[in-house]
Amino acid sequence: MIGERIRQARQIAGLTLLQLGAEVGVSHTAIQKYERGVITPSSSQLLALAEACNVRTEYFFRTSSVTLRHEEFRKRSTFGKTARETIRLKVIERAERWVRLLDAFPKPPIPTFTVPEGVRPYIDDPLQIEAAAEAVREEWKLGIDPIADLCGSLEALGFIVIILNENDPGFSGFTAEAHTASGRTYPLIAISRRWPGDRQRFTLAHELGHRLLSGRLCGGIDEENACDRFAGAFLAPRSSVQFLLGKERWKIEWQELLKLKHEFGLSMLGWLMRARQCEIITDAVYTKQIKQFSARGWRKKEPGPPLAEESSQFFEQLVWRALGEGCITPSKAAELLGIPLIILQKKRLIEQHDDAPHQ
Repeated sequence: MIGERIRQARQIAGLTLLQLGAEVGVSHTAIQKYERGVITPSSSQLLALAEACNVRTEYFFRTSSVTLRHEEFRKRSTFGKTARETIRLKVIERAERWVRLLDAFPKPPIPTFTVPEGVRPYIDDPLQIEAAAEAVREEWKLGIDPIADLCGSLEALGFIVIILNENDPGFSGFTAEAHTASGRTYPLIAISRRWPGDRQRFTLAHELGHRLLSGRLCGGIDEENACDRFAGAFLAPRSSVQFLLGKERWKIEWQELLKLKHEFGLSMLGWLMRARQCEIITDAVYTKQIKQFSARGWRKKEPGPPLAEESSQFFEQLVWRALGEGCITPSKAAELLGIPLIILQKKRLIEQHDDAPHQ
């Protein structure tokens, strides 16, 4: 088990056998033998391995508690098999921390996710995808206004959301079911931190679409296209789009799209597509504006300041809650947060560094 964990930690850190050996001060052959379980590293070597791979030594002794099923990647064709496996390992490591935290509570602190009843069992028309997005918003009481905190909204509904420090431009998102040794199942979505907030939000909504629409599409509907349609409709509902843009337009100003992007967290291109999908502009108008959009180079980078990236505070908040309720020890809390115990103790004190004179 230790050998497999060493291999996983090395892959997550993006190190070759040779590189890790150089960091630890042993040959690459020795690292290979550690990973195969032929020899066991000493305690000092385990410390060196942990430091080189940026993990705590406890990682090497954990038993596997999560199995991923029904995996779906949102990626480019250049994102190869090795890169996918590295992402899987990163997701599993973070998911294991989530599961250890959730299992520490006497009762799960998040609800069991269920597909809303309003999502039809068979979908054979794009308009039914729009209806599914509307039904989801209604049953989850999200209204038709912009969703300010998409990560938090999904987590409150029973999703595990993971934001990865992944620099590979070929990766955008990943969805799966995390099955635990205790028999629980959590839907999971992982996204990359490297993208601006509007792309992250679209990826989250797209991956939600996979979770809701998989196995329900028929009539030759492509699942990727369907999830794109769902994502746009989920982030910018038809009624909101028609109210803000009007029922019929012959042109849409770029400044309109820019302001709506920052209000709803959907890209300018996404809003242009929504205008066509909601039949506010014709195909001819859409094609003309898309050509102008592309000619300005906005497909690669849209104008204006980038949208703030998505963030998730829920995991850390749950760690402090578990600590406050006596479900975990301070040492366990530090391990879950990936910080030294002394730093956790300082955080608990909320030490103030106020140089202002006291009254």
